Amino acid sequence: MISNVRKPGHGQRPLIVVGVVALGIIAAAAWPSAPSPAAGSQRAADSAGQGQVSGSPAAYIRVTRSSYATLATRSIQLLETSYYNGTGLWHMCVPVICNTKNRDWGADVLTDVLYFRWMLDRDPSVVPLMRRLAQTAHLWLSGQLGSSDSVTWDAVADVRLYQLTGEKTALAKAEAALKFVDTEPGLATGACPRIDYQWPDGARGQLKTLETGSNYIKAALLLYGSTGKRTYLTRAISQYGLARKYFLDRKMSLYSSYLFDTGTKCTLLPGQYFASVNGNMIWAGSMLAQITGKARYLHNARATAQAVNRKLSDGDRVFADLQADNDIVEPLIEAMYRLATVDHAAFATRWLLHNASAAGADDNSNGQFGRFFDGPPPTSLATVWQINGGIALMVATAALDPHGKPADPGFWNQANFVIDSQTLIGKQVQIAFTGRAIAIIGSIGDKCCLYGHARVFVDGKQTVNQTGIWQNYSSPARVQPDQVLFAWRWKTAGHHVITIRPAPYDNTEGGSFFSMTGYLLVG
Repeated sequence: MISNVRKPGHGQRPLIVVGVVALGIIAAAAWPSAPSPAAGSQRAADSAGQGQVSGSPAAYIRVTRSSYATLATRSIQLLETSYYNGTGLWHMCVPVICNTKNRDWGADVLTDVLYFRWMLDRDPSVVPLMRRLAQTAHLWLSGQLGSSDSVTWDAVADVRLYQLTGEKTALAKAEAALKFVDTEPGLATGACPRIDYQWPDGARGQLKTLETGSNYIKAALLLYGSTGKRTYLTRAISQYGLARKYFLDRKMSLYSSYLFDTGTKCTLLPGQYFASVNGNMIWAGSMLAQITGKARYLHNARATAQAVNRKLSDGDRVFADLQADNDIVEPLIEAMYRLATVDHAAFATRWLLHNASAAGADDNSNGQFGRFFDGPPPTSLATVWQINGGIALMVATAALDPHGKPADPGFWNQANFVIDSQTLIGKQVQIAFTGRAIAIIGSIGDKCCLYGHARVFVDGKQTVNQTGIWQNYSSPARVQPDQVLFAWRWKTAGHHVITIRPAPYDNTEGGSFFSMTGYLLVG
């Protein structure tokens, strides 16, 4: 989903959303002040050289020695007391409040997390919240302004609300959302009209995203289960086939999120392996196999899940969800849990437990986990797009191994912060160091709030997920200082080089941009 941002034309600077003074004050306590980079600054900083700040960044990193059951309960309480506003709406940012709403993918994913918790634990605390959320959920009617992916994200959350509460209004809203996508003029147009545009007639960049299709499939399958209407199953099967035709990288067994339709030609943007869409497609394959009895669907699901496990992990086999602030990880956790429990895939169980051990080793004083399971927790501002995956992961792992604990508590508490202000001007930025893990720090939405990304190479090899660092996109449409832009770890310490290089222009991510203030290093 790409929303809440003004999308400029070529050569225009994205609109900067001001209002981060309070964030800067908070961040100042968390990080040493870094000098402003000189124009064209590019250099390699070794961990033994000048600029290293000794000691632990304990001002915001908290060692967690609790069980997964305790971490899950605490995480759900965080949602209920901090992100939920008490009146049926979700805050998109905490502790500084940004948008507050109950529509679109940021809000929807927290609703999905609460349902996931209830499904696994029957936690009674989530029921009153879900009843109120069912009342405030948006009703999509013809003629309203909305992107196709936003509407289908809503549809999934609406069905989850119905499944938990039995509120027929939530079911009606889910059906209305799919009807909106099926009938809204201008969506099913272009050179590949069976794939919906994000915006009617290709407005705002000629983008077609698998977020629309994969959520349509999920919502349709859930509606089939809730209503028994076979038309939903037929639509889900049709959309599933289209997703594999247009978005699947068959060599990788992974789905890329974005396709551009100029009206005469459809071109897939390769390597955009978002957790959300791959999670949705894994879940859909498993569910279709159960409903239809056709083994090929489960085969497809397992192939993509294995590809996530083998190809989208760092040097310590921890899942690396690279920096695209609009991606959310909860659908992938839900899909892996389904494979582990319904389809008895042992590798999915191992994946969940291993990632939980890494992600659960540290949180911050608010009990928040970050986007990067292999990285440190957020410093100050923590958005719903960052925290949903870690919470869902704790919920899943608590169901699998409630008494288990992270194997290496305080992993990032032992890190040193190295001041190293660099900006990508020219061919590349390099960071050379000796250690076991690195987390590059900078501002998300540095030139707020959309265009500007970069490619990442680890020891000379580009990351399989070519999302790299999409630094200037900020989901809450504000600068987010002192955030993790990239994290990677290895099984043992060694000498490594992270290289940041310019990325090719595309209509969604724009041209090249990268700027950092330093990095955390675990030796």
